[in-house]
Amino acid sequence: MSFWTAIVAIVAIATIAAIMRERYRAMGRIERGRQQESEDRISAAEKREVEELRERIKVLERIATDNNSLDARQTKQIAAEIEELRDKQSD
Repeated sequence: MSFWTAIVAIVAIATIAAIMRERYRAMGRIERGRQQESEDRISAAEKREVEELRERIKVLERIATDNNSLDARQTKQIAAEIEELRDKQSD
């Protein structure tokens, strides 16, 4: 093997190795991009779920406080009195 043939072979091997290295790096970037997209979708779903849970908590707080307020008790008492009057009228 001559000196120049050896130089060409070494350059070819180095070039092929560089191309393969870049290919694998690109594949890794593509994979990381896919993972990032799936994480973004997951985080969007988690955000939506958190908002839904906050709305549910608001409703539960409203139910808990509305049933124990003075107005709610008065409303229940009036409704009970109306039902008693209806029962008396139907008898």
